[in-house]
Amino acid sequence: MSELTEEIKVMIIETLDLEDITPADIDQTEALFGEGLGLDSIDALELGLALQKKYGFKVDASSTDLQEHFFSVDTLAKFVTAHQAA
Repeated sequence: MSELTEEIKVMIIETLDLEDITPADIDQTEALFGEGLGLDSIDALELGLALQKKYGFKVDASSTDLQEHFFSVDTLAKFVTAHQAA
């Protein structure tokens, strides 16, 4: 799973044009939104589209679990893994 978490970290940085941040700067268990990395709802939309493109599954914006899946790099990795297995 660590390869996937590194891929996701790089994708976050590249997709959101986060300057001066490296994958090592992103704690995989830290919150991506609010107090953590400080991402916002627009970032979530961009990240969702990037996930769809890279991993080939649709992210349902109306899903009640979406906030949980997008909580951290770890939860995103589990989300991607679950969709790849389906």
